[in-house]
Amino acid sequence: MRIFFTGAFRKPRELTYLIGLAMLALALLEGYLGYSMVDDLLSGMGLAIGYAVVLSIPVVGASLALLVWGGPFPGDTEFMSRMYIGHVLLLPVVIGGLLTLHLLLVASRHHTRFRRPGVGGRRVVGLPAFPSQAPRSIGLMLAVAGVLVLLGGLVQINPIWLWGPFEVASSTNGAQPDWYLGWLIGALRLVPGFDVTIAGATLVPNPFWGGVAFPAVVFGILAAWPFAERWLTGDRSVHNVLDRPRDAPVRTALGCALLTWVLVPFVAGSADRVDVYLGLDYEWQLTLYRVAMWVGPVVVAIVVHRVLAGLRQAEAVEARREEALADSRGRSSSDVKSRPG
Repeated sequence: MRIFFTGAFRKPRELTYLIGLAMLALALLEGYLGYSMVDDLLSGMGLAIGYAVVLSIPVVGASLALLVWGGPFPGDTEFMSRMYIGHVLLLPVVIGGLLTLHLLLVASRHHTRFRRPGVGGRRVVGLPAFPSQAPRSIGLMLAVAGVLVLLGGLVQINPIWLWGPFEVASSTNGAQPDWYLGWLIGALRLVPGFDVTIAGATLVPNPFWGGVAFPAVVFGILAAWPFAERWLTGDRSVHNVLDRPRDAPVRTALGCALLTWVLVPFVAGSADRVDVYLGLDYEWQLTLYRVAMWVGPVVVAIVVHRVLAGLRQAEAVEARREEALADSRGRSSSDVKSRPG
């Protein structure tokens, strides 16, 4: 969000931005595998949902599910071992490689900055890697590692002795994904119950729209935005200076609309828990969220754009007032005359 709303993705940092998006997507998959390896009732249901989503991909879904699971769900006896290797070796290696490339690009192209008086847009002004930026990054890394160690040792998450081991015939009403997958389970719930069929054959099963198409559209828009903005504005110059969100009202308004489009399914992912704890009808909630998912982004975009326009107008008025005040001070000082003796 910080990179998007400040325009830090612009030339010459498009590749850095795309690598960051790729790491975000892989981190979601890495978390999903770690969540699933517990093999308790909750994680087993999460894998069942993932299997249905993969199976729903047109043309290649069945072959891809067979390749990953080794057979119909819950898969062959080697599936957990393959998932373990993917979680602790394959994905970490890929993420580590992308992270290394990302840091090299950051070091070579330097950090962006906000506008400063007297400093042009092509000049990079910031902290050197050593002894300033690197120790700060290392300190942040160690702090995060310390918090993770404390969480791993002191916080109990989905204990298998409470939920029980996964069995195909078992299910639980309390199944919820980890927070970073809440938007995807919400999208699966919000899609109306229909399949795309031709001549009695199912071409696109229902889980495809919320589990594959929705995240693909979200990440696709984010990945294409730097190039779309360059094409629409015709701006191909180098940018080392960040925008304030109000300086790019269209980008900010559309970004807030996209964020709303993701947040509504995220909230909808908890509709069953809201039904249990607050007594609000589940079907009524889904209807409300389905409307909000399409109306909300439009309303948010209009409101944000108007607020930013108001802020820019207020700044312009203030700038004219200060300029007029400075001119009046200049004229008054030039009118001063010395009195005789």
